[in-house]
Amino acid sequence: MKLIIDSGATKAEWCLTDGMDIVKEFRTGGMNVSVLSEEEIAGIIMEGAVAIGNCPVTEVHFYAAGLIEGSDAAARALEILSKAFGSASVEGASDMLGAARAACGRSEGVCAILGTGSNSCLYDGSRIVHTARSGGFILGDEGGGACLGKLFLADYIKGLVPEPLASEFGKAFDVDYMTVVKKVYKEPAPSAYLGSFAPWILGHRGDPYVDALVERNLTDFFERSLLRHGRANLPAGFVGGIAAACASQLYSIAGRFGVHISRIIASPMEGLLEYHGL
Repeated sequence: MKLIIDSGATKAEWCLTDGMDIVKEFRTGGMNVSVLSEEEIAGIIMEGAVAIGNCPVTEVHFYAAGLIEGSDAAARALEILSKAFGSASVEGASDMLGAARAACGRSEGVCAILGTGSNSCLYDGSRIVHTARSGGFILGDEGGGACLGKLFLADYIKGLVPEPLASEFGKAFDVDYMTVVKKVYKEPAPSAYLGSFAPWILGHRGDPYVDALVERNLTDFFERSLLRHGRANLPAGFVGGIAAACASQLYSIAGRFGVHISRIIASPMEGLLEYHGL
């Protein structure tokens, strides 16, 4: 049986397949293997191994944030997987390669991730040949949920969000100025905090201010990330919750830039199951 693990920093999706059907699927905490300790990674992997139980695993395909081929962190993670799943063959790759395989399969294309953060790469059907550096939520992540939340919150604290939208937002969240500053500058996971506002913002599409903000965020992603690969002629596949939620806007913006979108999926797992033969 094949075990596919797709792990971001906050959650990991596990799917066991016999090649014809999904045998088991579940989630655990995420693994950014360049950030977590060996003990933390081992704890999450063992949690997954317990959930798999006695099912015979012959192949493990592990896609994870922070997994850089040849790095010490990657080697440690793969060693833990090998110990957990005995004689199974183990492949490890970055979450970016996982997204590219999910969105583009074995065809050349551009892959874009739009989730809490954002990223993109040029993919030759087998490997990543060019990336556009994300920059994170401070220096980049255009198009992602954290960037959308940042843009909205920056306007809100300066009184630039129009009424009645501003009052409705203020009632929905604890967003007095000092709370916002503390969450963004002094507490852990500011990107997740900013991204937590994205569902509310996207739920108010139809409001002219929100529509313009979403359009700005996605257009910035095309201009500052997707088109930086210099291959607008190639089909582009999109992966992530924000991508799926903003599909209509993405198709519209892509049309303006002459980009053909081949696929938009919320989770890489759907495409990875196809890639690995389900």
